[in-house]
Amino acid sequence: MKNYLLITAILSAVLVSACGESPATNNTANRANNAAPANNGGPLAATTPTPESTTNNAPTLTPVYKAYCAAWVKKDEAALRKIYSSDTIADFEKTMKEDGIKTLVDFLSDDKASNELCEARNEKITGETATAEVKTLGYPNGILVVFVKENGEWKLTNRRPEGALK
Repeated sequence: MKNYLLITAILSAVLVSACGESPATNNTANRANNAAPANNGGPLAATTPTPESTTNNAPTLTPVYKAYCAAWVKKDEAALRKIYSSDTIADFEKTMKEDGIKTLVDFLSDDKASNELCEARNEKITGETATAEVKTLGYPNGILVVFVKENGEWKLTNRRPEGALK
């Protein structure tokens, strides 16, 4: 009887292991080629967000954001001031004065804008306000920003949509 139980236990273990996933030939390479490693309900299930799909390529706001990146790369103070809304410029100037920063270029140095990664997508326009997800080297995963229409032109702001946690 003991032998029968031992054999049954061994056969059960073999069957259970045979029913599992087949081993990957190169686990490191498989992970590197996938955006995220396989998640079988482990601790990453609650912390790995699903990327939002692209619903549009921000046809209205992309030119504004591309102009921002180009101005930032050139360190063109005048162009940067034309791209931002008047409220945003006033807010920037107040903070710059408090912090003793002389130029808008220096103030915006953390943005790390470039021509390498300068994208806008998923624009949503509601009247004179719009939102879009923008990406730069400083925000490679994207960040939601608010744009406003001033004097018939779309302008970038320093505001974030309410509840935007990106």
